[in-house]
Amino acid sequence: MTKRSARKQRHLRIRNKIQGTPNQPRMCVNRSLNNISVQIIDDLAGHTLVSASSLDPEIRDSIDNGGNKEAAKKVGKLAAERALENDIEEVVFDRAGNKYHGRVKVLAEAAREEGLKF
Repeated sequence: MTKRSARKQRHLRIRNKIQGTPNQPRMCVNRSLNNISVQIIDDLAGHTLVSASSLDPEIRDSIDNGGNKEAAKKVGKLAAERALENDIEEVVFDRAGNKYHGRVKVLAEAAREEGLKF
């Protein structure tokens, strides 16, 4: 089993247990080597309510590399700000099979600091 297939299996196991609703949508983190992104999703309707990425012009111009903790912190803050603008205060955190460590942890903590609850 490769690292990628093991992560996908963990992600499926997590997704069987959590689901985003209109009252408490799912906050899903996608991490690659060069970038990090987050989506806040209502799974019942099948719609993305809010998204933020290190490729957004607001963040891309202020960072050198989109795949580090600094970028993750800015993406977490931006996602929380956009969520609060859309009256989303509470979410379910979906780490997508990644360890709650490093960039994923920094993103989550930055979103909590801005007022998002999970």
